[in-house]
Amino acid sequence: MSQPAGDRKPVATTGAPAAIGPYSQAIVAGGFVFTAGQVALHPGTGQMVGAGDVVLEAEQVFANLRAVLEAAGSSLAQAVRCDVFLADLADFARVNEVYARHVPSPAPARVTTQAAALPRGARVEIAVIARL
Repeated sequence: MSQPAGDRKPVATTGAPAAIGPYSQAIVAGGFVFTAGQVALHPGTGQMVGAGDVVLEAEQVFANLRAVLEAAGSSLAQAVRCDVFLADLADFARVNEVYARHVPSPAPARVTTQAAALPRGARVEIAVIARL
C-alpha cells in the first residue's frame, strides 16, 4: 500500500549523478536528510571517475555527497551516520584517509561493510544521514 509523501521531500541536484534506478538522490524527512548511496559517477557524464582506483573513487563519492547534502540544505558537518560499502575491505585504510579529509570532527557514527558487488563495478559506495 502506497503512503502519502507527508513530510518527505525528494532532493534532486545536477551537481551529483542522476539516480540510476527508481530512487531519489536523497529524501528530507523529520529534520534529517537521507542520501542514497553514492558511487564515483561523474554528474555530467554518468561515467565512473577513477575506476579501479579507490582513492580517486572515494574523492568523487564525497564530491557527489557534498552536492546532494548542500541541495538539501545540509553538509557533511551535520552528518550523524555514514554507511560505507567497500568491494574489498583491504581498501579500508585508503578510504579512511579520504574519509578523514572530508568528514569533520566529531565524526558521525559509521558502518563499514564489504559488499560482494557494487553498482557499476565501483570499489566504494557511501550513504549519509545528516541533520538539516
